[in-house]
Amino acid sequence: MLGPKEKRERALGTRLGLKGERSLSPKSAMVRKPYKPGVHGPHGRSRALSEFGLQIREKSKFKLAYGVDDKYLRRLFAMAQAARGALGAKMVELLERRIDNVVFRMGFTPTRLAARQLVLHGHIAVNGRKVTSPGYVLKIGDKISVREGHAAKGHIAKQKEFLKKYDAPAWLRLDPEKLEGEVLSLPQNVEMPFEINLLVESFSK
Repeated sequence: MLGPKEKRERALGTRLGLKGERSLSPKSAMVRKPYKPGVHGPHGRSRALSEFGLQIREKSKFKLAYGVDDKYLRRLFAMAQAARGALGAKMVELLERRIDNVVFRMGFTPTRLAARQLVLHGHIAVNGRKVTSPGYVLKIGDKISVREGHAAKGHIAKQKEFLKKYDAPAWLRLDPEKLEGEVLSLPQNVEMPFEINLLVESFSK
């Protein structure tokens, strides 16, 4: 039986990497059933979405991919408004700087959900201090590490071989042997499977 995450990806028609490596494999639901879920199967008709419908769909993609809710996105939008620069780019930057996302981007876990669990369970430290809030926003110069005594647990042990050949994004530094890294710069030009401008429009009304 296909998991609900893959079912939601099919409903949105976009791969969001919610199942890690499985999302890129032939076992992926998007490969085996490249159509929306429902009783009509592959022959069901898709209706054109209105502008509002498109905005809702893109918002759903953001919420699923980053594991956030409407309340958080509204707060993020307010933070982006108060900052300098383009609203959309600032929202993406703030999302990418969340500690759960950075742990995922560094390759410590195969998915953001797994990274969130790692943070919640107290396995991650920032500048030597334990952080248990997945929404903690990192800044340039912050050092992220797997806490001493926790390196061999769960997903991290499984990821060690993967990390040896993994290239972290340019804005992050990764030391795969010490299981630590650093934020070198603000994230820019992040490739995303959704339209940030539609999300901005939905909150700008």
